[in-house]
Amino acid sequence: MVVTARELPALLPLLVVALTALAGAAMAAVRRSHTAAALVAGAGLTAALACIPAALRQAPQQLTPLLVIDPFGLFWTGLIIAATLIVVVLAHGCFARRPDPPVLVYTLLPAAATGAIAIVCSSHFASLLLGVAVSSVASYGLMAGVTTRPGARDASVKYLVLAAASTAVLVLGMALIYARLGTMEFGRMMALFTSRADFYDPMLLAGLALLVAGLGFHAAFVPFHPWMPDVYEAAPAPVAAFIETVSKSAVLALLIRDFRQSPTEGGSVYLLFTIVAVASLVLGNLLALRQASLERLLGYASIAHTGALLVAFQAGGRAGAEAATFYLTASAVAMLGAFGSVTVLSSGDGPTRLEDCRGWLRRRPLAGGVMTVMLLSLAGIPLTVGFRGIWLVAGAARSAGILPLLMVLVAASVVGLVAYLRVILVMGRRGPATPAGAAGAPAAGGLALGLLTALILGLGVWPVPLVDAIHAIFNGFV
Repeated sequence: MVVTARELPALLPLLVVALTALAGAAMAAVRRSHTAAALVAGAGLTAALACIPAALRQAPQQLTPLLVIDPFGLFWTGLIIAATLIVVVLAHGCFARRPDPPVLVYTLLPAAATGAIAIVCSSHFASLLLGVAVSSVASYGLMAGVTTRPGARDASVKYLVLAAASTAVLVLGMALIYARLGTMEFGRMMALFTSRADFYDPMLLAGLALLVAGLGFHAAFVPFHPWMPDVYEAAPAPVAAFIETVSKSAVLALLIRDFRQSPTEGGSVYLLFTIVAVASLVLGNLLALRQASLERLLGYASIAHTGALLVAFQAGGRAGAEAATFYLTASAVAMLGAFGSVTVLSSGDGPTRLEDCRGWLRRRPLAGGVMTVMLLSLAGIPLTVGFRGIWLVAGAARSAGILPLLMVLVAASVVGLVAYLRVILVMGRRGPATPAGAAGAPAAGGLALGLLTALILGLGVWPVPLVDAIHAIFNGFV
């Protein structure tokens, strides 16, 4: 692939993130310094963020059939890089408590982010598969190489085996679709889907079902979700935050962009997504209500939020795509803040039981307040960005006339609210005199959590900047 001078700025964010991973690996081979490795990763990711405006000026760009650099892809590229940067900050504060802090994490985080960016910008099955592979392999390392929690090895093996199986299913689905349509480019596939009378051909349906199943593992919607609560409970909070806000969000963003126009209404594929959305909403919220571990509760809450996003996906059209994008952005920010608060408040030596949360609001009012704001946003309480997200999803569902899905969304959200309020009530009770968590948050980690809180409340009160940005992204796109 030859990159011209005009195309290079559009590709710079992806290249800089990849080079950051290589720089971290080279530095780890020369000098194993935890702080220096974190600074290299932070500097590289900051430089990648600074390249976004230059790339935006050159968008849209089709870089070979494999990648498309457009405003939607750059929007999610920026969010992925920013989330990875915040995770680097949180990871430094978390792992600095250990006698031998892991340096490998600052190589694996940019490497996994590179794969996530490739997924979001994919316009071809080959680049999608490569992005999934890079992101998954780096995530295996993050799970197995940096955690000392009980059950971490078992969770890592489960994650590895299920991810390998899902990749095999994904490849088989790609093969069946290619055998029938003769192309692996998403744009040509969508054109053939809308022009061919045999869209409901058994081979096409089987290929599409396998493709959804393969991506469903990474998106963690029912019935491909069992790995998520175990992994989130066993992984350090910064690693769980990364998997939630980067790896998972990249796949969901791909679904929003490249599969939003498939003619599924009234057909088998539409029914499949409807069942998945309802099951994710109901099971995610009900099981979150039954958890005694905070990380598992957040894992099931994530599954429920995926179901809510699929409601917007089912609504279709421009309103559905914009609502899904807003909702995914809002839930990613809230989840990142929630896991960041767990990083600061918990000891990090094992899973955080709900009973361990007693007194958080009394002993650590600032960090506990951040956690409360994040939970309220996940619950969709007014004055938070989560409320605006659920409002847009409900509006898109109502406009599309899918009222049964809307009723399930409302009922499931009430159950989810009870689960989140349960955590907040426990945090407000009197706890032990000695905090179970760390003595304090590093200044950089406190600034990161403060920024996330400002985004949650600021966009909840005044969501116009984000709404306008998403609206501009989809101008001439949907």
